Amino acid sequence: MGVGCRRLGPQIKKKEVEYAMKDCVGAVCLICISKSWSSPPIVRRRPTLASPSPVCRIHPPVRSGIRFQQLKLMAEAVLLAVTKIGSVLGDEIAKAIINKLSEKVQALKELPRKVDQIRMKLTIMSKVIQQIGTVYLTDELVKSWIGEVRKVAYRVEDVVDKYSYHLLQLEEEGFLKKYFVKGTHYVHVFSEIVAEVAEIEGEIQQVIQLKDQWLQPSQLVPHHDQLAEIERQRSQDSFPEFVKDEDLVGIEENRKLLTGWIYSEEQASTVITVSGMGGLGKSTLVTNIYEREKIYTVESLLRKLLWKIGHMEPPVPRDIDKMDVHDLKEEIKRKLQNRKCLIVLDDVWEQEVYFKIHDVFQTLQESHIIITTRKDHVGAIASFGHHLELQPLCGPDAFELFCRRAFHSKKDHKCPEELQEIAGEIVKRCHGLPLAVVTIGSLLSSRPQINIWNQTYNQLRTCFLKTTPCHAETLVRLWVAEGFVLSKEKNTPEEVAEGNLMELIHRNMLEVVDYDELGRVSTCKMHDIMRDLALCVAKEEKFGSANEYGELIQVDKNVRRLSLCGWNVNAAPKVKFPCLRTLVAQGIISFSPDMISSIMSQSSYLTVLELQDSEITEVPTFIGNLFNLRYIGLRRTKVKSLPESIEKLFNLHTLDIKQTQIEKLPRGIVKVKKLRHLLADRFADEKQTEFRYFIGVEAPKGLLNLEELQTLETVQASKDLAEQLKKLMQLRSIWIDNVSAEDCPNIFATLSAMPLLSSLLICARDVNETLCLQALAPKFPKLHRLIVRGRWADGTLEYPIFRNHGKHLKYLALSWCQLGEDPLGVLAPHVPNLTYLSFNRVNSASTLVLSAGCFPNLKTLVLKKMPNVEQLEIGHGALPCIEGLYIMSLAQLDKVPQGIESLLSLKKLWLLYLHAEFRTQWLTNGMHQKMQHVPEIRV
Repeated sequence: MGVGCRRLGPQIKKKEVEYAMKDCVGAVCLICISKSWSSPPIVRRRPTLASPSPVCRIHPPVRSGIRFQQLKLMAEAVLLAVTKIGSVLGDEIAKAIINKLSEKVQALKELPRKVDQIRMKLTIMSKVIQQIGTVYLTDELVKSWIGEVRKVAYRVEDVVDKYSYHLLQLEEEGFLKKYFVKGTHYVHVFSEIVAEVAEIEGEIQQVIQLKDQWLQPSQLVPHHDQLAEIERQRSQDSFPEFVKDEDLVGIEENRKLLTGWIYSEEQASTVITVSGMGGLGKSTLVTNIYEREKIYTVESLLRKLLWKIGHMEPPVPRDIDKMDVHDLKEEIKRKLQNRKCLIVLDDVWEQEVYFKIHDVFQTLQESHIIITTRKDHVGAIASFGHHLELQPLCGPDAFELFCRRAFHSKKDHKCPEELQEIAGEIVKRCHGLPLAVVTIGSLLSSRPQINIWNQTYNQLRTCFLKTTPCHAETLVRLWVAEGFVLSKEKNTPEEVAEGNLMELIHRNMLEVVDYDELGRVSTCKMHDIMRDLALCVAKEEKFGSANEYGELIQVDKNVRRLSLCGWNVNAAPKVKFPCLRTLVAQGIISFSPDMISSIMSQSSYLTVLELQDSEITEVPTFIGNLFNLRYIGLRRTKVKSLPESIEKLFNLHTLDIKQTQIEKLPRGIVKVKKLRHLLADRFADEKQTEFRYFIGVEAPKGLLNLEELQTLETVQASKDLAEQLKKLMQLRSIWIDNVSAEDCPNIFATLSAMPLLSSLLICARDVNETLCLQALAPKFPKLHRLIVRGRWADGTLEYPIFRNHGKHLKYLALSWCQLGEDPLGVLAPHVPNLTYLSFNRVNSASTLVLSAGCFPNLKTLVLKKMPNVEQLEIGHGALPCIEGLYIMSLAQLDKVPQGIESLLSLKKLWLLYLHAEFRTQWLTNGMHQKMQHVPEIRV
């Protein structure tokens, strides 16, 4: 991060002095300070930097962000081993078995003590790793040492899992039986474990000696200033060079906006922020304005700054080396009094960087501070109305920028006709990121051969492989299952994981695709430019991936996490991964029945099994032997049943069998007492035209034993369901299917008492069944999402769920019900805070009216398959926050909704499958011109 400061004005009378100031983030800028306005400024140009040569170059701050996450991942890998040790040592049954076995294996008596010592040493190592500065992760000695710690941590995890596995075997069939029948076998097994623990003790001691012998204390716990200097030096080689005006593409509007803010008439000091992910051109934009407006660079801390100011405003304080931060600031403020400054802080990652120095400049009248950042919370410190969030370049601008670099020597930078198609594809792969466009354009500028361009495109297909959006809930559950997150104080592991997810998003390492009704992240994805570096980090952490059999057989046999995607497999691969903890095989097109059995045959310690969207038809019986399994994902597979051995998976947290062909859960599922998320239903009608297009599973007897359940989707109603649910007070989300009128009082009374319930779906037995919600009177305000499928009893809007609790509802989806002549009008007063509302097959009159001021917070409105609707009227001031309006399959709607052009906040408008005359009316009324403010329109 650097600070640039200059008096604003056309000319300068007195001599300007450059000051260098270094800050804790590490990038650089210049500072120039002047007393008056008359003589021309003195500018020191930064040397032009050579264009980088790799196909995909990662900006230093992006590398720093990845390195930071790598440190967290490594520390958490160690903590995972530590946690498993703690779990084993605290098991009373395990203690009793070890005491008995120690009669035959004397060394076993010391095993718990030795394992606990290993736990303590690993805990300390984890803390040391967390303190290492990210800049030292490129230091080969530090990297090698961390690699050795990683090996030890993995070895410990393997031995602890082996220890747990054999203890479980003894517990399952009865200790005495195993002890007498297979006593010799278990003596041998536990003797091996004792020997391995002894080896690990030696390995840990060796790692400690390596640290003491080869690593300096400053490398492990570096001083703040050292971090800044090293990172500054590392980032100099890619600090944005000054770009000529004619070479800048797609930034004119942003440049005008920034310049306007700088030269505004505002008297108070203002903060301007420029945010966006790495590679968007934040630094390039600000650097160009900096050079245009003669803004200067800085590099030094407050003491260095004061020292330099002293040469312009003598004398330099004699006691400058003894001054503390407060005295330094006061002296700087005194010397800069009555000056107008522009300060540039480039690539700031934390708010504290600004807050540590901002008081020095606050007394300067008409001063401005420009901050570039990739972190949202830093962008939020901007003065009101002065935050600029950069977006990727549009297609034409990206292509023009590419041509300026790739064909810089040609007249008008015109792309040759024979390269037009491949150039367009290459630019598309850069997804509007100026850094990627410029880097690749520069690389290809000296290589005009079309075969080279084709090779580059093929490389980009790998480097910038499109990442599929991932549901935040799924990601959180996977992290928890992996052991990457643990509970902290009163927060559950899921809540901690959500915090980690937001941290990655704030660092712009993940992109948000959608938000839910509470403004929380619903789906997200990794940006393409991050993937290449992430894969490098993943390889070090023993992550493996393969898209075909040839790649699979080359994967390291000690891989701990393996991803297979989009395979067309006809035969079972003959590969074994004894250390495998995670297998993700999504979208396997053709699935050999023996494929899973083959891969998992020696993966006894598997933790995560994710087979979503694969053609798998059955789950092997021996899955019950995988005692470590915490996550099973079979969503949208063709599995018809689960083996009874599932009851042996005592550590299972998540079982996702949504949209499979499973009708009934194994009876023993109720023995899996650590189960937190049970997601199970099947499609009865994939076209979703029938009333009950999805059907839940039968509630197993003994459901009440699953007291840790947080998610239960979807279970069929039964006579004793309400009674069983009384024990499940940890539930956050529950979907109940096949509900009859007789079921309603008991079930709703039980649900009303759940303190954490936030999401509820109720589906009636059939289209004629009447649901009475009178007993649904939540005692706690958490419930914000309500989905009801079925007829309502008369007077439902006067029941507590709407009369008392309606203000807490944010998401409401109603299907196959009736609310009266004007459902929107009668519902609006009861649910003023809705952000999402959906009507599907809701009976109504021919005209729907959205009156003035109704639904003030609504962002999404869906009107679907409402057969009677012929007209929609939108009053002035209705839906002031609406972003998505989806009107579909209203066969009688032949007129353009009256007042629709007043919805100025609208971002998506779908008007599909309406009356045949609707499109004609739309075109006749010139609605495309009237709705130009809406980015996405489908008619």
